[in-house]
This record gives sequence, C-alpha cells and structure tokens, in this order.
Amino acid sequence: MAKKSRPALTNAARPATFEVEATNERGEMVPTSIAGEHPLTLYLDKRELVTLMTLGHAPEALAIGFLRNQRLVAGIEDIEAVQVDWETESVAVTSRKVLKGIKEKIRKKTVTTGCGQGTVYGDLMEEIDRVKLREDVALEDADLYALVDKVRRHETIYKQAGAVHGCALATRQGDILMFVEDVGRHNAVDAIAGFMWLEGIDGSDKVFYTTGRLTSEMVIKCAQMRIPFLVSRSGLTKMGHDIARQVDLTMIGRASGRHYLAFTGKHRLRLTAPKPTALV
Repeated sequence: MAKKSRPALTNAARPATFEVEATNERGEMVPTSIAGEHPLTLYLDKRELVTLMTLGHAPEALAIGFLRNQRLVAGIEDIEAVQVDWETESVAVTSRKVLKGIKEKIRKKTVTTGCGQGTVYGDLMEEIDRVKLREDVALEDADLYALVDKVRRHETIYKQAGAVHGCALATRQGDILMFVEDVGRHNAVDAIAGFMWLEGIDGSDKVFYTTGRLTSEMVIKCAQMRIPFLVSRSGLTKMGHDIARQVDLTMIGRASGRHYLAFTGKHRLRLTAPKPTALV
C-alpha cells in the first residue's frame, strides 16, 4: 500500500524503563529496572477526548492509532499534525479539515475491560457488522510456531522490568514487522495501528500477536484493521469469542511452543507441521 500524506510529528518518546533500588530477601539493595507510566491527555482539534496511561515509548503513533481504531478520523491524510508535550502531559492532534460527527461519536462511550480501562467511542459495536476479512489467506501451523518462538526470544521491556503488555504485527510467514509494548495492551495495539497508517501497511494478510487476553476490545480493533489472524499466549473472554465468530476472524489462544487452541476461523489454518508424539 502506498504511503499517504504524513502529518507533522514530534519525536517525544520517553525512556521505557527507569532504575530504582529495591531490597531483596537477604536485605541487600539491588538496582532494578521498572517500567515507565505517564498520563497523556489526547486532544483532537482542542477537544479533550481521553487520558491514556502509557509507557510513553511511541506517543505519536499511539495517538494516531487511538483515533484510527475509534473511527474518529477516516484516514492518515486527515491528520495535519501530532504534537506531544510531556510538560503538560498532553498530545494535540490537528486535523486538516473539519471532522464530521465527532460530537455524536464521543457522546456514546463504552468502558471496556482493557488494562487501565480502555474506551470505545461511537457505534463500533454496530459497525462491526460491516467488517469483511479476507478468506483467501491461510496460516500454516509451522509458521505460527515460528512466530510464537520469535516473540518468546524477542528482546523486550517485559524481560527487563515486567509490568507491560506486548503486541506484534507479523507476516503469515512468521516475520515480525513491528513489536510494541505498553502498560496496557489496548495502547500497544493502538500504537501498531498508528504505525500501520504512517507506513502505509495493509493488514488484510497479516497476523496480530498479543501477550494479553483476547477481549472484545482486542477483537474489535484487530477487525477494524482488517487483520484476519489474532494470536495470544493467553485466553479469551466470551464477548471476544462472540465477536470473533461474528466477523469470522481466526482467533488463536493459549499459543505456546507447539501448542495452540483455534477458537474461531479455523478454516484459514493449514496443518503442515508433524504432530507432537503422544507420551505413553
């Protein structure tokens, strides 16, 4: 997909980790890495929308992805500038033209089960009926195993400090295109959505991986990005399962090593790897 007009962006990433001292079980002082967490209030054309608690590692992409996944802007070409100011703990997004229907969309707000409580604006639940995911793409189990292994070996903030969720966008061949971590999994998926818009990446043949549970919010956002495969090492909720069935998304949970459970959309999976030998 060709890149569309990019907005003017600040480059205001915060450090991902900070060093503090802790006392271990032997009474010794131990330098320890902890994850950052910062409030960031998002303004769209001077209208306050939401305050996100974030690692602050990719604030511009996070803001763009939030607006994308909430359907508050139609395309990256509608955004003129994204300006992050950590002194005021705010990000100001300016549109290129007057955006229609904003008042109506933000009037209806659903608080979700996302870490730190995610927010869904407008009629996304109703709009999900119009989502169409590609049926002509498949994921081989050998490539799924390769992706799970690459994520496991990926150098992450979680390994240094814990306290974060990670999300990855990958090809169906198991290659990681981008990996984002944040204190909430909904922030991580929004940041990837923002990067996808900025880089002009089409999600219709991609795989989305998350370390967090598969809730309705995660399924909706994945479907909105037209990504047909959603994978997690964790479990799922009933509403997440219901919506995945509704949009015919391939939802894979409990993915670890050479084990997984395909809950929906199993017709896109191709069994090619040798089956594990049963223990006698």
